[in-house]
Amino acid sequence: MAKKEKAPKAPKVRKPKPEWMRTLSNAYSVARKAQPLIGLWLALIFVTVLVIGIFIGIQIGHPIYVTFLTIPIATLFALFTFSRIAERAAYASIEGQLGAGASVLMSIKKGWHTVPGVAANRNQDVVHRSISRAGVVVSGEGGMAVRALMTDERRKMERFMIGIPVHEVLIGEGEGRVPIRKLQKHVTKLPKKLSKAQYREALARMRSLGGPNVP
Repeated sequence: MAKKEKAPKAPKVRKPKPEWMRTLSNAYSVARKAQPLIGLWLALIFVTVLVIGIFIGIQIGHPIYVTFLTIPIATLFALFTFSRIAERAAYASIEGQLGAGASVLMSIKKGWHTVPGVAANRNQDVVHRSISRAGVVVSGEGGMAVRALMTDERRKMERFMIGIPVHEVLIGEGEGRVPIRKLQKHVTKLPKKLSKAQYREALARMRSLGGPNVP
């Protein structure tokens, strides 16, 4: 009697990594390029905080209890340091690139809407338009000629968005400019002038203007 042939096994399908793991891995890769010894620094911070906790535990007579309490604290210290290094490395990797400012502005999700490249010239000077509860933010990247583009866009916004504050932010290094690494903090600290209802109305009006205008 002929033996029954075994059905071929289905190939194993690898489960994709969770989104947070991919994000963490990408952030670590970027940070490691800027700071090759980041792994050693994080380990040193973790161990230092843990040793301090153990020492305190011995002094008060509860070394095991305090050690367990110190582990998550040491982890938080290491993660905080990692996030700061990764943030600086991410900004450094795009600094000086065309549209770097737009990337930072578009990464602000809550209560912000940015339209990149609403005005530009042949020299690759570019202007972006954002709306938040602080009002309209006209930002520019490029040389001295970008100031004229920003002025034109500001005047356009003042005519179209009547009653809405208009701010100008010149991105880059140098006097009167906001460095790319400080851009998000700078714009999110602008004083809020609009209510939530006014912001939604202003957002709808700005969306009606359309998108990029690149020559």
